[in-house]
Amino acid sequence: MLEALRKVLFGDDSSKVAAGHDEVQFAVALLLTEAASMDGTIDDAERNRIRTLLTKRFSLTPAAAEILMRDAVAAQAERVEFYGPSRTLKDAFTYEQRIELLEMLWDVVFADGLVHDHESNLMRRLSGLLYVDDQDSGAARKRVLDRRGLS
Repeated sequence: MLEALRKVLFGDDSSKVAAGHDEVQFAVALLLTEAASMDGTIDDAERNRIRTLLTKRFSLTPAAAEILMRDAVAAQAERVEFYGPSRTLKDAFTYEQRIELLEMLWDVVFADGLVHDHESNLMRRLSGLLYVDDQDSGAARKRVLDRRGLS
């Protein structure tokens, strides 16, 4: 009974990991697709950005990144939380890698040129769940704005 309650509260990624996805890669894909969908849809600019980020970060082929993204979108419909994937990444990544992840997430948020209130809220929550302090989180956001020429 406790195990069933844990799965409801914290999610259960084991089925997706067993389906052939690396746990860390899948957790990143889940958070990126979550960030992209916070405004209600994942548009082509966001999809392309997620695919590019996954390909670059994990040295995946574009086809492998597409499959990973597609499976993350499908799993996202079944999830009610993102504590599980964020905990996986907090434990697997160094502090600098978690900042890099926040930059990836901000990159997806800015892909469509707009920042929705829900997206900003998600980023604040994820910064906390990833144990990245506010100053470093804000600096990550600023670096992405600068790279995209939006500052």
